[in-house]
Amino acid sequence: MYKILSKRDLTDITKLFVVDAPFVARKAEPGQFVIVRVREEGERVPLTIADFDRGKGTVTVVIQEVGLTSKLINQLKPGDSFQDFVGPLGKPCPIEESGTVVLAGGGFGVAPVYPIAKKMKAEGKVHIVSIIGARTKDLLILEPEMRSVSDELIIITDDGSYGRKAFPTDIIKEMREKGTKIDRVIAIGPMVMMRAVANLTKTLGLPTYVSADPIMVDGTGMCGACRLTVGGKVKFACVDGPILDGHQVDFEEAIRRGKMYATEQKTALDHHHECQCGGGH
Repeated sequence: MYKILSKRDLTDITKLFVVDAPFVARKAEPGQFVIVRVREEGERVPLTIADFDRGKGTVTVVIQEVGLTSKLINQLKPGDSFQDFVGPLGKPCPIEESGTVVLAGGGFGVAPVYPIAKKMKAEGKVHIVSIIGARTKDLLILEPEMRSVSDELIIITDDGSYGRKAFPTDIIKEMREKGTKIDRVIAIGPMVMMRAVANLTKTLGLPTYVSADPIMVDGTGMCGACRLTVGGKVKFACVDGPILDGHQVDFEEAIRRGKMYATEQKTALDHHHECQCGGGH
């Protein structure tokens, strides 16, 4: 069992958990993920590692409530435990040691961007420009953490309720128009956001990484749910990624895969609500 040491509300639907998992923390790297299970009969779900502390033996994960399992996780409290907490899985994100790197985190995607920025700042001579955003101010997460590891932090919201009313692509265009040399872009967030960034940076000739974690299910390559085409070849987000070359990803296919289980997800959540209201199990 993996005990929850602390819990923090980031938004009404997004929670941060610090978990006692020394063996995972010992090997964890930015860009990797864990597979968790709340209870014996529960669903196995992949969660990106949002931070880790090798000395304390802790791993931090951030969960946004979108379905039944994420809802059950977010109901856990400090002192509760995960049944399973397996990892680290997947390949680490390549870490730049010099130059200017733009890190774009959209919504929940700010969580996996943070450890990447943190390690770049600690290990290299990198100038980090971080763009973090959300639909509204109330949904923005980890601003203090991102500010602490960024040389420049630009906050954007879709509705203009906080920071600038803009998209990551707008900021990247402005940087290039001002003559800023960008060596690499890393964009993590909704598939449509990553697609827009990758489409732009391809025209600008800027190497770009994205994360395919939104379509992962099993996390071991066995289920095939995260199968996608990268550079014309079949890859699996969980074992070949989740960090991938954004210019090679077939985003149209990835977006379709991300919607495959929407009906089942809604059915499970509706059934859970019915059982709670009716006193069933």
